[in-house]
Amino acid sequence: EAHLVESGGGSVQVGGSLRLSCVFSGFAFDDFAVGWFRQAPGKEREVVSCVLNNDGNSYYAEPAKDRFSISYNWHKKTVDLQMNSLKPEDTAVYYCATPQTRGCTVVRETLFYQAMDYWGKGTPVTVSS
Repeated sequence: EAHLVESGGGSVQVGGSLRLSCVFSGFAFDDFAVGWFRQAPGKEREVVSCVLNNDGNSYYAEPAKDRFSISYNWHKKTVDLQMNSLKPEDTAVYYCATPQTRGCTVVRETLFYQAMDYWGKGTPVTVSS
C-alpha cells in the first residue's frame, strides 16, 4: 500500500516562503503522479499542483501559478513544493497524495481537482500579516 508523509509546514509572514516535502513509498506502478492539495478552514479541499514521474511535467492551479513550483528526486522518493510570495489566502493544511492508476487532470494547462486514492496526514501552513 502506498504511503505519503508531508513535512515543512509552519507559520510565516506575508511575502515569505516555505518549502514543503513529501516522502512516498509503496507505489505499485512505474508510472505515477503525485499531487499537492490544500484545505483552508471553512473551505473545500482544492488542488494546488501535480507532477508526473514519467516525463517530469508539472501542473498548477491558478492560485499557485508563478509563485509555487514542484521539484522532485525519484531516487529518494521525494516531491517538494516551494512556495514563495505567500499570501494569507494560502493558509491551509497541505497534503500530498497519489492516485492508484491515473495521472494529473489538466485541461488547456489548467489543473483540475481529481479523486486521489492515498493521502498523507497533512502539514499546516499559516500566513499572517
